[in-house]
Amino acid sequence: MTDTAPRPTLEAVAARAGVSRATVSRVVNGGDGVRDTLVERVRKAVDELGYVPNQAARSLVTRRHDAVAVVVAEPETRVFADPFFALQLRGISKELTAHDNQLVLLLTEGRDDHARVGRYLAGGHVDGALVFSLHLDDPLPELIRRAGVPTVFGGRPGWSGDRRGVVYVDSDNRGGARDAVRHLAGLGRTRIAHITGALDQTSAVDRLDGYRDVMVDADPALIVEADFTPAGGERAMRELLDRCPDVDAVFAANDLTASGALRVLREAGRRVPDDVAVIGFDDMRPVAEQTDPPLTTVRQDIEEMGRLMARLLLRDLDRATPGEGAAGTPSGVVLPTTLVRRASA
Repeated sequence: MTDTAPRPTLEAVAARAGVSRATVSRVVNGGDGVRDTLVERVRKAVDELGYVPNQAARSLVTRRHDAVAVVVAEPETRVFADPFFALQLRGISKELTAHDNQLVLLLTEGRDDHARVGRYLAGGHVDGALVFSLHLDDPLPELIRRAGVPTVFGGRPGWSGDRRGVVYVDSDNRGGARDAVRHLAGLGRTRIAHITGALDQTSAVDRLDGYRDVMVDADPALIVEADFTPAGGERAMRELLDRCPDVDAVFAANDLTASGALRVLREAGRRVPDDVAVIGFDDMRPVAEQTDPPLTTVRQDIEEMGRLMARLLLRDLDRATPGEGAAGTPSGVVLPTTLVRRASA
């Protein structure tokens, strides 16, 4: 066995800096009222000694854990297979790391997991929560409300119940969908179909509404529900070809759905974009640039959405009264989308 050097203490830092222990504590814990010259002496002593604050003791002083729960309302098989979640988590992680906060990832495989997440959040382990990919019947919003932790949601809130003061970040799903369908119509396409996402999520509902804004008198047979996955896109595209063999354009609810649709069109001998033009949504480059042909899609800045969610939460944690949305209404930030033209439409 090897001897382990003792951890430097506050007293050791105070002695090295020539200040009191209370002064070191205020500097280390971010308190005010210490002259700049003393702050620099303390920080120099911390660096020289390699002092690391005791998190438990620090939490008693600051009432902060410097940890944020990221709750994804999806099973792990979906989260780790879909690049959307990787991009959003990367944005969140970058922002939290820049502010010296830890990310605690919580996934929900089933109803039992919802209760587990609710208990964890209520247990005082984290300062706040970032929650996304909610479904309309999801019990998480109510569990989070009971837990009383500051929270920012990814996506427009669509659940029933009290939504006062809810803070959320979303993209202009409806406007982006309109841009996609208008582009297809501008190409002279008249039988424009829509493969939806999971309609228990507001992003899918908004994209369907954007499609209907343009295709006011669309044949209902041209709308097929899917689930934001490649397999869902394949199934929906086969159903579309059976229902409407004259379809000449498809707006898919996301890039993964579009990739599945493209595979089925290729198998059916339909040329893209000559016979059928295809547009996706998200602009996840590992997907959109690798499809055959490369995918025209609506870009939303997924990573920036994650960063902004974290930024809004940290801002609220730093305020005396978090969640200052207008009374009775959610406080949302909606990011713009842009159409990215490639070879599929």
